[in-house]
Amino acid sequence: MSRIGKKIILLPTNLSTQFDGHTITVTGPKGTLSRTLPAGINLEILNDTISVTTSGQTKMASQLHGLSRTLISNMIEGVSNGFTKKLQIQGVGYRSQIDNQDLILSVGYSHVVKISPPQNIEIKVENNTNITVSGIDKEVVGQVASTIRSTRPPEPYKGKGIRYQGEFVRRKAGKAGKGK
Repeated sequence: MSRIGKKIILLPTNLSTQFDGHTITVTGPKGTLSRTLPAGINLEILNDTISVTTSGQTKMASQLHGLSRTLISNMIEGVSNGFTKKLQIQGVGYRSQIDNQDLILSVGYSHVVKISPPQNIEIKVENNTNITVSGIDKEVVGQVASTIRSTRPPEPYKGKGIRYQGEFVRRKAGKAGKGK
């Protein structure tokens, strides 16, 4: 059995959960999320706790045990607190701005890059170089942040590009010059 899957999930008081068949729906102050769990995964919802169990000892069920528990935990965290990812833009002339709800990036191409966020995802820009992606679904927030970063990932020579806040970019020395 999975060590992570054995952990019990505590429900905050301001959330409501519903489980019908294989679909769990979590509603909280920030919104509603639902997910269909794979076959072989069962939930036991007691007073203010959720425990995830497997119905069989198959290899697939044990692989999905910890994953399902983590997905449910992320749903509960998302509808109660939300998730954010912060990105930084580094480079001379690189900047970003918000137009309606779309993110406009000027990152060294001959054209601007326009990124439209999906529903329930909010993008904020501070000082033209700091981007904050926030929402209730951790998977979607991470995917949108990854899409923004992939437009101009940081390069190893000068460090120019879009990076996650706190990300370390390993730098390379330039040309080796004449000699030897």
